[in-house]
This record gives sequence, structure tokens and C-alpha cells, in this order.
Amino acid sequence: MNKESKYQNIVKTIEYSLKVNKNIRYLTLMCEIINLYKENFDYMHWVGFYLEDKDKNLLYLGPYIGNDACEEIPFSRGVCGKAYTNKETQLVEDVHQLPYHIACSSTTNSEIVAPVMENDHCLAVFDIDSDNHAAFDEIDKKYTEKICQLLASQHSIFSQL
Repeated sequence: MNKESKYQNIVKTIEYSLKVNKNIRYLTLMCEIINLYKENFDYMHWVGFYLEDKDKNLLYLGPYIGNDACEEIPFSRGVCGKAYTNKETQLVEDVHQLPYHIACSSTTNSEIVAPVMENDHCLAVFDIDSDNHAAFDEIDKKYTEKICQLLASQHSIFSQL
């Protein structure tokens, strides 16, 4: 199965889960998304969410799969901070070329981070790292943004944060 077909199946699985689980909790849904990514794409070594803490001006570690992780990321730092602040997906072929990159894992070479947006407000970011250079492309971007939109569409979920 090609990459796009895998993503289409992930989207269908999440849509079905949202349809049958009307009271799904945000952590459950995030864990489901993370597991679907990790099961389908072997080039992803770290998959997880960072959640907004407006009072402290930082993102804090949410559900994830992988080894090393930063527990807190200031809004002004790293690829996650940039995705949060700019409210747009960051597709990075080589993280070592970015002066603002935070090395939570010494093996990460490329990264994609998509904001979870409700209207004009970023609630969280979805962070995916790879040990491979240039691991992510426009297909990853398209479907990761779609999945973040599905997550954000459940705005009542984020009232639990």
C-alpha cells in the first residue's frame, strides 16, 4: 500500500472513531492518532503532541511514542514553537540547518510539525520526527494537516485540557 492510501485509511479510521465515540476524550483520540501513524510509517521514530500552556508561554508534552522528548518547549523556541507561533505547518528536511532547532533527540534529522487550530487559535501541535533526512513531503503535510483539522473539529475535547 502506498503512502497516500495509508493516510486515507488513517483519516477514515479517525472519522469512524469520531462518529461512533461521541464522547471520546482528547487523550484517547490523540493516542489513537499517534498509534495509527507509528503503525503505518516506519520512517517516523517519534510521534506526539505538545499542548498549549498560555499561562507559562510554552508547550508541554502530551501523548507520544518514541524515546527522547522535551517536556516543555517555549513558544519562542524550536520547530514546535515556530509552528505554534506562526500557526502553520513546518516541514523541515534537515533540522541541523535551523539555528532555532531544539535537539530533543540526537538522532532526529527531519521533522514535520502541524498546528491544531480552532479558528485562529493554536491549541496544540502535532510533532513527527524522523532519523532520515528529508523524510517528509507534501503528502505527509496534506494528511497531517487534515488529521489536525479533525482533531480541532472536536473543540469540546479541548475544553478538557
